[in-house]
Amino acid sequence: MSRSGTVIGVLIGDGAPMLEIAVAPRVFGVAGFEVRTAGERPGPLTTTAGIAITAPHPLDALDEAGVVIVPGWRAPGGPPVGAGVLDAVRRAHDDGATVVGLCLGAFVLAEAGLLDGRRATTHWRHLDRFAARFPDVSVVGDVLYVDEGPIVTSAGSAAGLDACLHLLRRDHGPEVANAAARALVVAPQRAGGQAQFVEHPVPRLPAGDAVADAMRFALDRLDSAELDVAALAGAVHLSRRTFDRRFRQATGCSPLQWLLTQRVLRAQHLLSTTDAAVDAVARASGFADGVALRPHFRRVVGVPPQTYRASFRAA
Repeated sequence: MSRSGTVIGVLIGDGAPMLEIAVAPRVFGVAGFEVRTAGERPGPLTTTAGIAITAPHPLDALDEAGVVIVPGWRAPGGPPVGAGVLDAVRRAHDDGATVVGLCLGAFVLAEAGLLDGRRATTHWRHLDRFAARFPDVSVVGDVLYVDEGPIVTSAGSAAGLDACLHLLRRDHGPEVANAAARALVVAPQRAGGQAQFVEHPVPRLPAGDAVADAMRFALDRLDSAELDVAALAGAVHLSRRTFDRRFRQATGCSPLQWLLTQRVLRAQHLLSTTDAAVDAVARASGFADGVALRPHFRRVVGVPPQTYRASFRAA
């Protein structure tokens, strides 16, 4: 049975989120493709929204699809992926189809062995679990999607839109992708990665540890331009060399890298919760001005401060 580039197969699992399930059929449907939706098993499938859905096709209907998409999946730790699902995605890959895992759908592709030796991503909440479970996969945590040619994976939820529009743009040209984006009223191509969406709560720091005490000292004074690594070492009565060594041992990064990241996170919070000008936000975060903030903000968050504020500032 030959596969057609105009047929898009969508494989739905029991317990998947509604949003992820809807993304691929909607994007490729408005672009004029034939979408065949197959269920993990016959009969109604549950969703995280408590709504039951029934896919109209069996798994073997995917055998004619030139693109097979797993749009999300149940949370890790649930029932294992069935042999029929794994066989369907392996067969698609072996036949030369493009195989796509949106959000937690990447777990299905990895379970099938399709991601071994490749780069891949998934929702940022599950990156550590994904990396631990599939050590042969090169996990990329700061992107909206990863294109490995015949295999594409995306970050969480709405990043599936980005991945699907990317596939349209890659395989059928920018006009097709732009037309679909206009119909969906979304940007045809978003900048940045999922790092801009990740929550960064301040960790609980044990008392009595020099590194923890230095972190706490810094977090109380991030707005001070005089706060540097030497000041942190002095605050806990350690030499600069000893402090640097102990900090790296405890955190896996340098004190300067950690301090700059904390300042960016402070700026991130201020940009999304206040109307302060970027220069004022920069100074409140320990940078001289917005120009000094911008490269560090872009490195950590993936987009410039102004772009972040436009997307995330409070109503």
